[in-house]
Order: sequence, then C-alpha cells, then structure tokens
Amino acid sequence: MFRTHTNGELTLANLNEKVTLSGWVQTIRDKGFMIWVDLRDRYGITQLVLDEERSSKELLESAKKLGREFVIQVEGTVIERASKNPKIPTGDIEILVSDLKILNASELPPFTIEDETDGGEELRMKYRYLDIRRNPVKDKLIFRHKMAQKVRNYLSDNGFIEVETPVLIKSTPEGARDFVVPSRMNPGQFYALPQSPQTFKQLLMVGGMDRYFQIVKCFRDEDLRADRQPEFTQIDCEMAFVEQEDIMNVFEGMTKTLLKDITGQDFQDFPRMTFADAMQKYGNDKPDIRFGMEFVELNDLVKGKDFKIFDESELVVGINVEGCAEYTRKQIDELIEWVKRPQIGATGMVWIKFQNDGIVTSSVNKFYSEEDLKKIAEKFGAKAGDLMFLMSGNADKVRTQLSALRMELGNRLGLRKGNEFAPLWVVDFPLLEFDEESGRYHAMHHPFTSPKTEDFHLLETDPGKARANAYDLVLNGNEIGGGSIRIFDKDLQSKMFDLLGFSKEEAEAQFGFLMNAFKYGAPPHGGLAFGFDRLVAILDGNEVIRDYIAFPKNNSGRDVMIDAPASIADEQLDELELRLNLKA
Repeated sequence: MFRTHTNGELTLANLNEKVTLSGWVQTIRDKGFMIWVDLRDRYGITQLVLDEERSSKELLESAKKLGREFVIQVEGTVIERASKNPKIPTGDIEILVSDLKILNASELPPFTIEDETDGGEELRMKYRYLDIRRNPVKDKLIFRHKMAQKVRNYLSDNGFIEVETPVLIKSTPEGARDFVVPSRMNPGQFYALPQSPQTFKQLLMVGGMDRYFQIVKCFRDEDLRADRQPEFTQIDCEMAFVEQEDIMNVFEGMTKTLLKDITGQDFQDFPRMTFADAMQKYGNDKPDIRFGMEFVELNDLVKGKDFKIFDESELVVGINVEGCAEYTRKQIDELIEWVKRPQIGATGMVWIKFQNDGIVTSSVNKFYSEEDLKKIAEKFGAKAGDLMFLMSGNADKVRTQLSALRMELGNRLGLRKGNEFAPLWVVDFPLLEFDEESGRYHAMHHPFTSPKTEDFHLLETDPGKARANAYDLVLNGNEIGGGSIRIFDKDLQSKMFDLLGFSKEEAEAQFGFLMNAFKYGAPPHGGLAFGFDRLVAILDGNEVIRDYIAFPKNNSGRDVMIDAPASIADEQLDELELRLNLKA
C-alpha cells in the first residue's frame, strides 16, 4: 500500500510504530549530517528525519535529490521529536526514515505552495491545481463540502427528494442572457443551458413530487464580479400544498442549522422587512443590518433655506456616522470624491459635525444657522462626536448612492465583521417593474411568481402597484436566497404573460408545455433557491466566491488554466452548419 496513515494523524500514541506515508515535499532542510523533510498531504504535515548515524549512505543520497513538490513514499518509525512544534497536530513526533521512493519528480512550482504565497491571482488561477494544495484554498473547498452535506441531510430529513433536471433546455426571453448550444442533429436550432431549473421543478410539483431539491449547476451569460460567475451552483427547492409561511419556516430552519454549526449559537426568528421599508431605510433590497446608519429623510427641515441644490431635489436624505466627528477635512473630501466616482455617480455631499464641545457645524453654514443644524442633528438622533452626511437628487438614485456610501463606511469602520451574522427576510417585492426603453413591464422575479392574493384586482387596474408573493433571504448585506409562491392557475398565468407583452403565440411557443401541464391538476406550490457559492463564502466570513469554487473563471469569464472559451475546428462548425453563418 502507498500509505498506512495520513500526514495529519500521527501522535505520541503511535510511538515506535512502523508506518508508511506518501505525499508532496513541502520543504527540505539539509544540514549535511542531517536532513529534515516536511511531507504534506491534504490532512497535514509530518516531519521526516534522516541522519548519518542512523541512515544509510544511499538513503541520504536519495534524500539530497529531493525538491519541492516531489511526490514520495517513505517507510519509517515514529519517534519523539526533540524540538516540538505545537502549531501542527503532528508536532510531537517525526519519522525516522528507513526507506524512500521518489514516485514522481516535480519542476519548481511557479509560486510557493504555502499559506502566504508569492503568486498573483491570475498566475494561481492558471495553475489552479497547484493553488488547491495550499491550505487557504483546500480548507475552503472542504468547508464547501461540509455545508453541502449538511444541506442534503437537513432537506432529506425534512422529506425532500433530490431530483436531477435537464441541462440542455429551451432558451427563454426573461432573465439574464442564456448560454446557447447548437444542435448537430437539428441544424439551425439551439439548446440553452439553464439559468435555473424553474419550470422543471414546477412540473415536478404537477407530477406529485411535493418536496424537491437539487444542488445544481446553473449558467448566466452576464458580466462578472467578485460574487458572480458564469456558472454557479444553486440549492434549488420547491414544495407543493404550501403557503409563503411554510416555505420561509423550512428554509429559515435550514439556515439556522448551518449558522449554529458554524457559530455554536442558537439564532432567534429572523426579522422581516418589506421591500418598501428596506429601500426607504437602507436604499437597497438586501440591507446589512449588522450596523445602523439608517437613512433619515430631511426634506421638511432643509428646503426653503435658499440652498438651491436641496431646494430643487426630489429627496434630501442622510446617515449619521457615530463617533466620527473627528474626521479631518482631508478624510471627508476623500469620501466626497469617492461618491463622485462614475460607479456611484453623485454630484457631491454635504457634511454636518456635532462636535464634542456641543457645537454643530457644517459645510453649508452659509445657508443654515446653528439652530437649523441642531434641529437636523436632532432628527438624526445624533450626539456629540457624530458626523452626518447628506445627499440629494432623484429619490431612487440618491438612495442607491447613499446605500453605497453606507456600505463603504461600514467596511472602513470595521462594522461588517465576517464572524457576525445578521439574517433578514425581505418580503412584499413589486410584482412588475416598468422598463421605459422597451415600454413594457418586466417580471421583478420571473413570470411564474404569483401576486399577493389581495392584489389580484390590481392586475386589471394598476399592475405596477401589485406586490409579489415573493421573499428574499438576506445575510450580511447579501441576498443568499430568493423565491416565491408560484402561479398555478392557467388563466392567471395567461394574464401574467399578457402583462409582460407576450402574444398568445409567443407564450405558447415558449411556455406551452407548462400551461398544458396546468390543465391536469397543478397544486398550489412555491419554492426558494439559495446561491450556494455565495452562501458558503458568507458563512465562512468572506464575500468573494472564487476561492470556494474548485476551478473558477476570471473576471472576463475565461478559464485561464485550460484556455477556454476557445475556437473550434472548421469540421465541427461544418457539422453544426455554423461556419457559413460565422463568416457572414
């Protein structure tokens, strides 16, 4: 056998045992008369020792040929280590080597395979198989595995059945861009890779599989960022004969189970917030409630004072940054420049300081008396030592801009701690949003989301005001899951397609299979999908998902390790009848 033990398990309890170990050479320390080798596998490190007194000349010569990342097998005896290393589980012992085999030599790696590496991100992605040997990446992949197991166990224990759904499906016009796959056997026609298994899980409910889940790959051809990849993994779930409360209870329970496993703490029932309140108080629909800085609207106090910028704005709104009145003018100016960046798009920002001596001053003292400023500070609930930032403009834009500032300040002030968790349900989303460019409504979630029962009548009179029977689960300022109660009545589904601008022919061509299924006794149903990559990263105290994916893409959507996407041979294009079209 290649090994009797792994490199992380031997202790003083194994003293004097004959063992066989295999792994990669981490480091070599050659003192001439004595050689130490650190042998590594995914379980840990074991120190090997050879010396002139106890080892043969041939064995020492073999050890001198070793290099970093050589794959070797050794036999030897467990002995007590003279200079112990309390930082590793095997730090009390070492292996006196009696036999050494080089299983495979290695070139010098392009970066050091250590926790603190000298390799840049792009280089490590090119040699991802080497990067995975490092503890920071290896441990993240193991953490992901453990979370997946706990999810499967929880859902299985709660009566859910795991069912695989197709990967080659039909392209639909709603949502993000599809990745498309040409069909050789059906020239000129294309499959799409699923953005989610949405319609299939609804069909499973029609089929009587009343509790379904799947940890499934999904695909979206959209621009990338730190928490987004072109292919990602969902915990996809659906339930029949349920209402919104049933679904939220099940998946709040699952999230509590995961959080308790990580923190050891029991979490109380998650707070709930309507979409309207989230936008008004925090400027986005996934607020981080680990810290305050709730928005304060100030139109009633700041308008009519001859400050044109505020007088002409639809909304003047601000946040109170506690304990930051000591900020220098340079620090404040830097924040003003930060919000004026194109990514944020603000034209400027007003500041008010409630100084420690009780004086309230601002960047607009010319227009506002100290008494005016004290009234504003009072509305913020500010106290001596606090700093307030005010922004103005179009209501929707300024809320988005102030939200970005709030999150940036949360990061700078250390208020967004990775080991603190603040879950939150956001409910009562708008069902539809009107797109000025296309002149029609788009589904806020997807076309199969049901309106709230009490808003059904608005579909006829004022569809833009209808609320969706939808809910998002937010954790630390990130949406980790979202879902809805689905439409299960074919007439209501037809009405929704009408509102979204589908002709009868288009609706039949795209979703006729679903509408047809609804004719045969569709049960009330709903579901939820978690973004598994993002969930795992946040549970591990991070927000960048890339290191929790074994072989991720870069920010351009490329796999730099295998150099994909890539062109394909003319013969393949001919088989797919695509070459002429591409040249044209």
